This record gives sequence, C-alpha cells and structure tokens, in this order.
Amino acid sequence: MRMLVLGSGLQGSACAYDLLQQREVEKVTVADLRPERLPGFLRPLVGKRLAVVKLDVQDGVALRAALHGHDAVLSALPYYFNLDVARAAVDVGLHCADLGGNTEIVFNQKKLDRDACARNVTVIPDCGLAPGMVNVLAAEGIRRVGDAETVKVYVGGLPQHPEPPLNYQIVYSLEGALDYYTTPSWVLRGGRPTRVDALSEVEPVMFPPPVGELEAFHTSGGISTLPWAYEGKVRTMEYKTLRYPGHVAVMRAVRDLGLLDVTPVKVKGREVVPREAFIATVSPKLTKPDGRDLVALRVEVRGGNGRSATWQLLDYYDEARGISGMMRTTGYSLSITGLMQVDGRISARGVRTPDEAVPYAEYVGELAKRGVEIREIQ
Repeated sequence: MRMLVLGSGLQGSACAYDLLQQREVEKVTVADLRPERLPGFLRPLVGKRLAVVKLDVQDGVALRAALHGHDAVLSALPYYFNLDVARAAVDVGLHCADLGGNTEIVFNQKKLDRDACARNVTVIPDCGLAPGMVNVLAAEGIRRVGDAETVKVYVGGLPQHPEPPLNYQIVYSLEGALDYYTTPSWVLRGGRPTRVDALSEVEPVMFPPPVGELEAFHTSGGISTLPWAYEGKVRTMEYKTLRYPGHVAVMRAVRDLGLLDVTPVKVKGREVVPREAFIATVSPKLTKPDGRDLVALRVEVRGGNGRSATWQLLDYYDEARGISGMMRTTGYSLSITGLMQVDGRISARGVRTPDEAVPYAEYVGELAKRGVEIREIQ
C-alpha cells in the first residue's frame, strides 16, 4: 500500500505514524504547506518509508498530481478543505477519508456518490473520534437493540491535571473547538432533527477514578449526519462534549459577552475580530507542551424493548512515543479506515459515512491492537 496523508499537524502525524507501523504499507507521504512542523516522533523515519512534501491543497493541479501513485488519501486538514480533497480523489480514482467536522460539507460530499461509484472508489468523511468512532458505535448499538429509543453520546479531550479557570488544554484546533461552542447542535427530539443551543442542558456524567465527575453539554458536529440517517427511527439522539465541572459557566460567559464573535469591532480605529483576538490571547495559556491528556467517551443506546448497549473508553497520553490520547483516538481512527478501504474490508463504493461503511468488529479490533480499548459495560 502507498498512502498519502494531508496535514502534518497533530492528527495527520498520528495517522502517518500508525500507517508506518503496518507491514503492508510500503510508503507513506505526508503533504503539508508547512512540512517543517513534522513532530519529533516522525522525523527519524523520514527518508525510509516516509516522504514529506510541501503542498498547497488550494492548488487543484498540484493536489491532483500529489494524489497519483497512491492507493488512498487521508485528509487531516481543516474541515473546509474536505470537499475539494474528496472531489480531487474521485477525479483521480483514489479512496479518500477525512476527519469531517462540518455536517453541511459532508452532505455536499454525498453529492459525489455517483462519480465515486463510477470510479470504483470509496469516500468516507467523518473518520475521527467524534464524528467517527462514536458513529460506528452508535450504529452498532442501534442494530443490536433493534428498537432504539434513545442514543446518547459523550466525548471529551481533557488534561490529566486540570488547571483553572478553564481546566482545559488545547488537544486539537482551538478554532475548531470554538466553532462547536458557538454553533447550534443538531439532535433528534421526537424522532425529528432539531437544533439546540451549544453549551446548553448541562448534566453530570460519572467515570471511573481517577477521572470522576465530568459535565456534559451540547456542542455541534459530534455525530454529523446521524440525526438524518435515523430520523423517524430513533426518538432521541444527542451528542454532548465532556469537560471538568465549571468549564461551561466560564465559556458561556465568554461567548455571551461577544468575545467569540466573528464580526469585526473597532478598537482604537482598527477593526479586530473578537474571536481571533481571544484565540491569540488564550492559546499560549492553554498550550501545555508537557501536558498529558486523556480522552473520555461513552455511547449509550437504549430501546423501548428493555435492551441496551453501552460502550466506554478512557485513553491516555502515550508516554513512550509522545502521542496524545486525542491523537491516538482520532489519528489512528483515520489510518484504520484508510487501511480497510484499501485492503477490501470496507467493500462499499461511493460516498459513505462511517456508520454506513465501517465494519464494527474489525474496527474495534484494530483499535484494540493499538491499545485503544473500547469496553462494553453493563
């Protein structure tokens, strides 16, 4: 296999690292506008089975040229590049997977279905943690229960040692996280897709020690297209982000004061975007180079027939390799999906979401091989 990874940031680097651990992978190419930011755990591998190239994905000709000679392209770029990457992959005749992050873009990717089928390739958006892993688990729970009434999904990337006032550290793009905090979330209520306010309906969720009590609240995008896939079939479906208690109170005040707005305001005669100023101000304080993270996940599916299915995950920073829990659960999920596209375990063609295309048992088994253990609980 010859695999192309777009993006040398946190998730792309984790994806590339995992691909290089697989014997069947002959070569991995990482392409990025700033390839020099490659992390330390990948640098010793450059020049062996790993190639690093500079690429501006907004240059359609250059992007299509980079795709040639590979079996699949795995995009860990910001979500707004996903449609163009998928379109280029279909044009070239290449399997494609990405981390998703924007439901509207996924629906636009779905419009490429006929062309992808004609080229005998599969495009799978939303292949990270949430959306991604949780979609596969939720779909499996719905299949098992048979008459699912309620699907609840909880996910959080958290510091192992929280520090006030936010008890949070950056584990992926802060810009992306703030999008989720300010965009209404799509849920199912009474079997119909409904929008609810982000940072709303806070509830406590308990995890085993040392994590303990967390707070869960609505944010956007975590289950992507699932509310439409199960419209009229499941009464209640919702996704909530997990943080340490007290986080929502601070972030709701920050948002309500307008500090996350994207409309410029005048500051001493100059136009300033509040969100950009906020990110520039807090990023140094929330970036913890020596910080250790964890990922907490729970997916609960309950049926009117009394049946239920529940999964839980606690994954931690990999001390030996310097790979965070968020990188393991997100980047490895992307690499596993790409491997299964190429080796045929994902046999569907066209544009398919993870809940439609990714085989549950094989996917969970591959994660377990990497030490990412999803446990079924009673």
